[in-house]
Amino acid sequence: MTIQTFKNDDEAIQLANGTRYGLAAGILSGDLHRAEHLASRLKAGTIWINSYHTPYVDAPWGGYKQSGIGRELGPQGLSRFTETKHLNITQNLAKPDWYK
Repeated sequence: MTIQTFKNDDEAIQLANGTRYGLAAGILSGDLHRAEHLASRLKAGTIWINSYHTPYVDAPWGGYKQSGIGRELGPQGLSRFTETKHLNITQNLAKPDWYK
């Protein structure tokens, strides 16, 4: 984790997002509302507030930009191993009117 000083929130976001990578980020703050607002502006796949690198296997893991494609873990990670199928069942075997 890199700790860096900044003059204001806009500069902090510019510094954090000004990289080719976006796997994870951490925000240390006593102001939770401000930290959540900053997190919404960060381009990173995982963002910790007042902690860092705490893994949660039920949460999707993956990065933005050149830090990877797709997600692992959690429901979003499982979607890579599924295929969508549309199934339409008609129980009325009478010929539809639109065949006349």
